[in-house]
Amino acid sequence: MSENCKIYFAGSIRGGRQDADLYLRIVEQLKTYGTVLTEHVASPTVETDEDKTGLTDVQIHDRDMDWLNQSDVLVAEVTQPSLGVGYEIGRAVALGKVIICLFRPDSGKKISAMISGAVGEKFFVYNYKEEQVPEILAKHLK
Repeated sequence: MSENCKIYFAGSIRGGRQDADLYLRIVEQLKTYGTVLTEHVASPTVETDEDKTGLTDVQIHDRDMDWLNQSDVLVAEVTQPSLGVGYEIGRAVALGKVIICLFRPDSGKKISAMISGAVGEKFFVYNYKEEQVPEILAKHLK
């Protein structure tokens, strides 16, 4: 990837914000590799912020799809199940994007078979602990 890499970060918003602090730490690491188009996903006030913008769900969808189209890679934290993140991953597959999915097995949750079973040439799924994130990102983004 180039140093002006465009990164689409996906994490649960409406599906649950339990991992918002983790998202922030991942986004900070991603920013060392390029521009994170969806940095707002890591904001602890993302839902309130979206309400304040007055954007409709259609406008949010279209904005995010524009960003996904512009991106070079999608990095998704998939531990907290989210319909939106699953949708974004599916769209990224259709667009031929490089996809990196991060799942924490120590969460007590189970990853969807549709994600864990989708590994391929451009689709990578990692069972990880937070201290492994720098190594995982470096492997794909350097």
